[in-house]
Amino acid sequence: MAKLRVGVVSPEREIWSGEADMVIAKTVDGEIGIMPGHAPVLGVLVEGGVLRVKRDSESDLVAAVHGGFLSVADNDVSVLAEAAELGSEVDVAAAKDALQRAQASIEADQEDADARLEAKRAAARLRAAGEEV
Repeated sequence: MAKLRVGVVSPEREIWSGEADMVIAKTVDGEIGIMPGHAPVLGVLVEGGVLRVKRDSESDLVAAVHGGFLSVADNDVSVLAEAAELGSEVDVAAAKDALQRAQASIEADQEDADARLEAKRAAARLRAAGEEV
């Protein structure tokens, strides 16, 4: 069976690369699932999204992805994220604290765009780590 070659990078580092059976990401147009043989596509990733990489015999790779692009061509999937973090690397306590601080700022000032962005990012980090939000 054909496999996808997947690379997930951010400006700071390569997050992950390897083979996969399926990639699921959230774009500004909705959630997209990529399997081998998928038509070429370029998508804009949402802020505070979660990327899932399904692998045959291994557990899913899950990452919090904050903006960027997804490119698919010839069974190659490139995820170029503005920022990303593997779920296994998330400091859950710090992410919960960041989410609580951001929510408090939003309650104090409904127009606080920075707090809304921080809340999205913290929630994505928690979902990537397997926590309920």
